[in-house]
Amino acid sequence: MKRERYGAYVAYAVLPGELALVVCLVAGVRVPVPVLVAAEAAVGLVVGARLVGFLRRWRRGGSARDAVRATVPEPVLRLAGHELRLLASLGRWIARRPHGVGGEGARAFPYARDQAAMMYGLVFVCVVETVGMAYLLAGLPVVHAVFLVLDVYTVVFVLGLHAASVTRPHVLDGGALRVRQAGHVDVRIPLERIASVRRESLFSHEKADGELNLPVGSRTSLTLELTGPVDVPRLFGAPRPVRLVRLHADDSAALHRALGQALGRARDRAREDSLDQALDQAPEEAITRARTAPSPVPGPPASA
Repeated sequence: MKRERYGAYVAYAVLPGELALVVCLVAGVRVPVPVLVAAEAAVGLVVGARLVGFLRRWRRGGSARDAVRATVPEPVLRLAGHELRLLASLGRWIARRPHGVGGEGARAFPYARDQAAMMYGLVFVCVVETVGMAYLLAGLPVVHAVFLVLDVYTVVFVLGLHAASVTRPHVLDGGALRVRQAGHVDVRIPLERIASVRRESLFSHEKADGELNLPVGSRTSLTLELTGPVDVPRLFGAPRPVRLVRLHADDSAALHRALGQALGRARDRAREDSLDQALDQAPEEAITRARTAPSPVPGPPASA
């Protein structure tokens, strides 16, 4: 355990140094050859040690996914997973195949309509910036190549954010409300944890402990109050228990109505289950009428 911790510390120290070295090379700074060799050797040793650890865990009988989770730091895995979800969302957007809405009785509620104009405008600005930087840096081939890759990836990233918002809507099924935002928030809230739901349009949201705000275009239209905390991990995996959730939907009235009906059905089922459980636990003589002797036959009426 200590060896893995020390290996993580070495990796966190080597990678920033490698990044600083790349920046120096791009900027035209002459780096001594021994420094380059030492830096690349350190990176190779770190990667090799991680690869050896992965192979050892895999050969011990564990799955490849568990071996990767034990070898790669969780923040790195979460960032890589987020980027992969954005890229996958671009394909789903083109194919018009939303994610997570195929369950029985599931109903999707989109929320990305109000941010579409802003996202398309941001993409346009990024494209203009890409063309401008390519023209200004035409005389510096290395710098031009680096900035071109960064600018193109920025355009893809922004499109991926909007595609994830379109293809990953809120989903209400028979037992829970799945609240999502792009590729970084995906939490399943059981219906029995929802105390109340109300429609309210808010355009300002102050950060507070125990609250999750998911605005779209700086606006939320529904507020959920929970009976108990629900964990919504942050981007890097840190726990975040919340008791109040504010979200937005394109048709907030339909989501409010559907959620109210689902909560009513869930409470009816809970009452029926509690009644059945109480009847099962009650003693038999308390719920079965005892058999008694027949009533005596009345005698003849007395004569006057």
